[in-house]
Amino acid sequence: MKLTRLIQTTALVTGTALAVTLGAVPAVAGPGHENGPGQPRNAARAIAAYEAMQEHLYVTDGSSLYLERTVPTEEDRQYSFEWPFSQAHIATLDLTGLPGRAGREFRDDLADRKVGQERYWNETGGSTGLPGYDSYVRAPYGQGGDMFYDDNEWVALAKVQEYLQTGDRAALERAKEIFTLVESGWDTDPTHAAPGGVFWTQAPWSQDRNTVSTFPGAQLATRLYLITHDESYLDWAVRSVEWAEDTLLAPNGLYWDNIKLDGRIDTTQWSYNQGTPIGTYTLLYKATGDVTYLDRAKALATASLAFYAEGTRLADQPIFFNSIYFKNLLLLESVTGGHTYRDAQQAYADTLWNDVRDPDTNLFLVLDESDSTTLLDQSAAVQIFATLAWPRGLASTLY
Repeated sequence: MKLTRLIQTTALVTGTALAVTLGAVPAVAGPGHENGPGQPRNAARAIAAYEAMQEHLYVTDGSSLYLERTVPTEEDRQYSFEWPFSQAHIATLDLTGLPGRAGREFRDDLADRKVGQERYWNETGGSTGLPGYDSYVRAPYGQGGDMFYDDNEWVALAKVQEYLQTGDRAALERAKEIFTLVESGWDTDPTHAAPGGVFWTQAPWSQDRNTVSTFPGAQLATRLYLITHDESYLDWAVRSVEWAEDTLLAPNGLYWDNIKLDGRIDTTQWSYNQGTPIGTYTLLYKATGDVTYLDRAKALATASLAFYAEGTRLADQPIFFNSIYFKNLLLLESVTGGHTYRDAQQAYADTLWNDVRDPDTNLFLVLDESDSTTLLDQSAAVQIFATLAWPRGLASTLY
């Protein structure tokens, strides 16, 4: 897009011709903007962060793929793993949600992400015999990799978001196909401690059942129920939530990370492991009308915001965990109204822009000892700014 297109696209959001520089995007909206004065500023920041991602991380060899980081290490492969790529895919999708013509400017970019995404697709299937996205690109670009259920769930949730925003039936069908894979990852062995939950990966080196594999699966199932009214999706979502509450809900009201087969629990409390339950509870409320689910979503939102407000807890979370967390808060706010969660996301976004971004490149440098930016961090920053720039009503399509 480069600077000229950045200026043009930002002008489409603001309705004015802007003198925008990549190093300092000004706030330009006046009073009375229907979605608040921060919308044009956030749109400009999202576009600038995206352009930096494209300039420094996109591979121009015709593969439609990305690098893992701006300065590759000896361990890095030729292209990024699927998890970072999926977040670049979602970042591009989020940009298409910018108001008016600005969002439409990114449709070709989204089409290119969809091409790249399929480089990871394993049609022959993993250990459960069902197709899904491998953790690394497949031939002729790579040799594939282990299949992770959470990797696939992020893509499926993005496909549902695309369907809700555009009506793309192919996106919905792929989401359904991925859900079938996720179903196959449910632990059915009664000899395990707390049998149930979705395994994190099909790889033989891990048998963890995680919040990050179980709750996004429940969120996907609830979305599919809301679209199709197939009761089997809702039943699966409710069972998943009940297992997670019984197994991984901590006394402080937040969720732990995972449980081992022997019952040992990893008690880390990552921000995205609070975001997906918030989103799932919100959708279950919409699906059932049961206010108990909405109360759980609000209680977890309150508890997690207080928890991460202490010290540097929020800043210490990876940007890409926080993007998932905040986007689920926006989904909740689409039901509750108000602006508490949006304000929290805006405060975090301002900190990213002012304190983490390199003003010379618009890359987000998270690691003090490194001059490198990861695709995960950069794409997450795009998502955070872009969704803040959306028309308020569009947040109901998130995850």
